[in-house]
Amino acid sequence: MLDRWRQRAAKTKQSRKPTLSTCREEQKTTLLRSAERRGRQCYKITLKAKDIEKSPEQIKLQIKKEINPTDIKVGIKSFKTLQDGRIIIETGSEEEINSLSSAISTKCGEQLEIIKHQLRKPRIIIYNAPEEITMEYVVDIIKAQNPDIRQNGEDMAAKFKYKTKKGNYNIVVEVGPQTRKQILQTKLKLGWEICSAKDYLAPTRCYRCSRFNHKHNECKGEVTCPHCAGKHTMKECTASTSEHKCINCTIYNSYTKNEKIRVNHSALSKECPSLQAVLKKYRNNTEY
Repeated sequence: MLDRWRQRAAKTKQSRKPTLSTCREEQKTTLLRSAERRGRQCYKITLKAKDIEKSPEQIKLQIKKEINPTDIKVGIKSFKTLQDGRIIIETGSEEEINSLSSAISTKCGEQLEIIKHQLRKPRIIIYNAPEEITMEYVVDIIKAQNPDIRQNGEDMAAKFKYKTKKGNYNIVVEVGPQTRKQILQTKLKLGWEICSAKDYLAPTRCYRCSRFNHKHNECKGEVTCPHCAGKHTMKECTASTSEHKCINCTIYNSYTKNEKIRVNHSALSKECPSLQAVLKKYRNNTEY
């Protein structure tokens, strides 16, 4: 009797042994959830006085006098003044930010301009797409060849296509949050190819001053080498790897009173703390 039980238990254990495909699917799901945990959405509104003589402190006092967060069941995550004098308020959910925006509009709408921040749509990058697939038809091809991907009313738009140094073509597409989840958990069929896709995270970077959030044609700063933070272009740099110094992390350290971050790396490094902070902010403002 005991031998039979042991044999049955052994068979059950073998039948539950995960297959390679199962492990891969579980790994994809884990990575997807991990990425979503790292990028929690931000729900914000920006306030600006219609009367230019009104100071940020006066705006804050008015808001606190007119609005009681407890009454409207809203938790305030952040309530701060920006350098240009605007006030930014952050909550933990879309429902809360809508309630707060509505309350401020009702009681202070005549004195304040209210701007609700819109989360950007996710973008995915499709690797090694067939060269013959054009931007005009790529969305139609995705829909036709991948019927399992259900958009549920969400839009899909091709943004751009580029050629890599290896001669392959990648396509960046903007999608809805539900469509994104489906695409990242599968392979896309495009023409005669099966293509992988990942989240497309690429911050705006200036190649003149090596800073973020603007492009070189908008830059008002000095030419700064991304490798050594010197006042020369990257092509002119002769610094060795051990001499690398990140301009962004150096500037951050000059302003913060908290724990300093490391600077002995190129501003182009994927491990750069300043880059990771920018990517985190990008995720927080994306509707995943």
